[in-house]
Amino acid sequence: MLAPWAKEEMANVDLGDERLDCRVMTVLSALGSRPTVSIPAACGGRAEMRAAYRFFDNDKVTFEKVLEPHMERSRERVAQHQTVLLVQDTTEIDVTRPEQEVKGAGTLDGSRSGFLVHEMQAFTTEGTPLGTVWAEIVNRTDGVAHASAQPRSERLRTPIEEKESLRWLTGLRQAREMAQHLPSVQCVCVADSEADIYELFAEPRGELPIDWLIRACQDRASEDGGTEHLRAQVLAKPVLYKVELLIRGRKAKRAAEDRGRRQNRETRQAKVEVRAATLTLRPPWRPDRDLPPVTVNVVMVSEPNAPAGEPPVEWILLTTLPIDAIEQVRTVVEHYCVRWNIEVFFRTLKSGCRIERRRFEDIERLLPCLALCLIVAWRTLFVSRMSRECPDLDCEAIFEPSEWKAVWMAVHRKKPPRKAPRLSEMVHLIASLGGYVERRNSEPGAQTIWIGLQRMYDLAWAWDSFGPGANVS
Repeated sequence: MLAPWAKEEMANVDLGDERLDCRVMTVLSALGSRPTVSIPAACGGRAEMRAAYRFFDNDKVTFEKVLEPHMERSRERVAQHQTVLLVQDTTEIDVTRPEQEVKGAGTLDGSRSGFLVHEMQAFTTEGTPLGTVWAEIVNRTDGVAHASAQPRSERLRTPIEEKESLRWLTGLRQAREMAQHLPSVQCVCVADSEADIYELFAEPRGELPIDWLIRACQDRASEDGGTEHLRAQVLAKPVLYKVELLIRGRKAKRAAEDRGRRQNRETRQAKVEVRAATLTLRPPWRPDRDLPPVTVNVVMVSEPNAPAGEPPVEWILLTTLPIDAIEQVRTVVEHYCVRWNIEVFFRTLKSGCRIERRRFEDIERLLPCLALCLIVAWRTLFVSRMSRECPDLDCEAIFEPSEWKAVWMAVHRKKPPRKAPRLSEMVHLIASLGGYVERRNSEPGAQTIWIGLQRMYDLAWAWDSFGPGANVS
């Protein structure tokens, strides 16, 4: 059974063959219904499995073409909001296979093979994902080395156009191009400290500018304070307000990780102070061009009394957003907090869709599957976050009658009501199928949602095949 949401998301697909256009909907529906299982298990039959693998092996089926209809739908969803946060970030896709190398895969760090996915996901200001609006694959093949392997003097002499970090600048330009077609939407490009690149700050702002919000990585020189750099100047400003922030825990990706921002950290509430200032950055030296001074607004979030053994929270946020009033400063901090949702998105992609465990022998076959998994990961988070943003919405705005009715009967052991329940209630029931335990003032996370959705699709299939919804002649 073809999932209605998959058909809607792929409505504008054009792979150059009607059979391929139909097949991509079928495969997306299958992966969406059973994201954690293998492709043979998701397809549910030998003929469907072989058709899916032939689909991925077709030269007309590429990462860009498979993802394009979803990006069109994402832009349509963006157009329905006043303010949208375009969060870009990069994640590694590790396809290291000790028994057999994946053909065409580059290197990640010398010992592991794989590639990078640079993703721009649109979010509402409350954190609901609207879908991928741009994505790029970075594959280090043919001896291309990571920038960290080069001497610093050589990196300084390399133009930005020849660096991997160009992807952050390209992402901003893509966001600006989209914003020009949506003049009624305020688009804010948000990124973590990897995007602290002066060329990005120096991009023209134009008549229809794209606002940006970047966490600083470097304590840059300023033209306002003599020998004092940016951090010291902002720290000297008065505290505007104090607030408690939820700091998410993390685990280092590698045991030998020595970078401070990649270390293990426990989830906790942090009491922070917020300051703000407007400063003019002094341009760094470049061998091939002269960069202009750039005036930016700076918001500093710092934790004066961190718990013992925990590094204090400190964010220095550079932005084009206004900071004239305290509420505007608060908005900047709240917008940056939404950035964490792309980390949840990547976790869903890897753990929920298990993209790194797909046993393709060639990178060209894996990439179209990755495009479909990006859509499935978005759908999972969309369901989770919509129940928080619009809890009283009729659940049939997202779920088919057979889906919510089957879940209702499975959980409550009684006939479903005539009127569809609220979306929040329905998502909690689905999450309970994935192991979510109801607690006061808590919401289900992505993992219980993706497990629950998988069980929901099985129950809905049974409902339509031989249950109350079966059309038996």
